[in-house]
This record gives sequence, C-alpha cells and structure tokens, in this order.
Amino acid sequence: MTKIILNPVSGMGNGAKQLPVIRGIFDRSGLEYDITITEKVWDAALAAERAAVEGYSGVVAAGGDGTCNEVINGLMAAGKAAYPSRKLASDQGTAGIKLPSFGVLPVGRGNDFSYGAGIPSSLMQASELIISRNTSTLDVGFIVGGDYPDGRYFGNGIGIGFDTMVGLEAARLKFIHGPAGYAWGAVVTLFKYPRAPELKVTYNGSTQTVHSSQVSILNGSRMGGTFFMAPEGKVDDGVLDLCMPVKHISRLKMIKLMLQYTKGTQSVNPVITMAKSTRYTVEAVTGSLVCHADGETICTNGKELKIECIPGALQIYSDGGIDN
Repeated sequence: MTKIILNPVSGMGNGAKQLPVIRGIFDRSGLEYDITITEKVWDAALAAERAAVEGYSGVVAAGGDGTCNEVINGLMAAGKAAYPSRKLASDQGTAGIKLPSFGVLPVGRGNDFSYGAGIPSSLMQASELIISRNTSTLDVGFIVGGDYPDGRYFGNGIGIGFDTMVGLEAARLKFIHGPAGYAWGAVVTLFKYPRAPELKVTYNGSTQTVHSSQVSILNGSRMGGTFFMAPEGKVDDGVLDLCMPVKHISRLKMIKLMLQYTKGTQSVNPVITMAKSTRYTVEAVTGSLVCHADGETICTNGKELKIECIPGALQIYSDGGIDN
C-alpha cells in the first residue's frame, strides 16, 4: 500500500488543482494507495511517520520542498529512537522499523529537492516512477542548533545568511512567487545588504575563520529554483557540498556572484570556497546566524549549527539522475 500525502496549498493552490489528476493516474495504475490531505504545518510529517509505523511500502509527498522536508522528517523520526539532546543523527539508535520508499509528486513552486533527486517535473512521469517502484538511494542531511536543539532533517540543503534573508523577503510577497519571488527577494536583500559576520566553519578536520555573507551546504544541487549552489551535488554520494564566499564583498560583486550561481560557474571566483564533507560546524564569532533548511526557518539568531550527512538513509522513487 502506498500513502500519498498532498499539500493542497502548495504551488499557490496547485496541489488542490492536481488532486483529481493524481487520483486519475493512480486509479488507472492498479496500485493500491490512499491519500491524506494536510491542513496545517507538520501534518505531512505526522502522516508520514504514522504510515511508516503502519507498514506502508511507499510514502509520497505531493507538494513542494516544504512538503518533502516534512515527509522526510516524518520517515526519519519513525526509524529513529527519541533524539538525544544535541547529538547528531549517527549517534542515535534505531527503532527497528523498515522504512517505506519515499516518492515525490512535484506540484510546488521551486521543486529544488525533486530536481536534485532526479525526479521529472512532469506529474505523469513522476507518477510512473512510483508506479513502477523504481528506487535509488537517498542521503539525508541533519542539522542541530538554533530553534532545533534536538535536530531537524533536510533533503535538499541549508542556507546560512544571505539566501535565508532572501527567502524571508520572498515569503513576504503576496503577488510574486517561485523563482521570480526569490529573485525579487534577492534584490531587496541586496539593497539592505548587511556587513558579513565573522564565522568559524569547520569541516574535513580543519577550521576556517571567514567573513562570509552566505554559507550554503547542499545535499542536492539547486536553491531558489534558479541558483546552482552545488552544481556537482548528488543526493547519493555520501557527502554534503559547501559553497561560501570567504570575505565580505561589495554589492556589485555580489550581483556578479549571483549571476554565476545561476550558471553554476562560481568555482572560478577567487572569493568562493567549495568543498565536500560529511560533517560541518558553523559558529558565529560576531553577529548571529540566520538559517533555513529546505526553505524552512531553522533560526534567525543562532550561534552554532552542526550539520551532517546520513548516507543512504532512504530509498527514493527516482531515475537516479539530475537532468529533468
């Protein structure tokens, strides 16, 4: 049995519009399924956790990045013991539950997670992956700190600093959404553009002290529907990809850098550090950390964040590539 968890308000109501289409596809497929429609924040996580405990073979997020994030958190919660305070996921015991395979029907706005996981943007093609039971391995990220001292899982990535502020600005917009809203949020954030805080960033056994306006750590490859912060990122390689400026840069240079992000060519920029690691720690020496995970706010006044990759945490209905 497959559980489909649909967020009706995803994609500015596109989720609700696609419900009869989804029912039609799966009714014709002969696959046994049922649908849970969410009503509020975290409903998808709770529904996913229940489905895992009840023995569903597959759990599908019908929505955008936020819905996928909740379903991943629900599935991982079902497979883990209670979170020990301030410990990372690999230090936790398991509850002995065989987790369902995870699927996505991308009916949201940015759909960055599904892009990086190799899920087609076409609803029909994404459905066919679920119906055919075609799976591949999915790594899952875990972040501890800020408003989540016991931790929060993520599928696509986290952003600290500039891109989180962009997301917060974009969320205030009423009539512009998706990549266009994110682009406008970037313009507003550039206008405000605070001085880069001093950070200590630890990975691969060494610590860098940098003045960085932005730290992006990705499991996937893209954020904001437009920006390829980790053009070589793969969701099954056992590591998370880092992208960060190592010193404060002017507004003009930030605009140039953002244009490079849209092409994934920022590695040629001398102010950018890119790396791969299984674990990261980011500490604010001055100022504070503003952070999101998969677009969901982790903190607006954090001091230290610990991030790790959990390799092969889930199986995902996917074609295994990133070309949509």
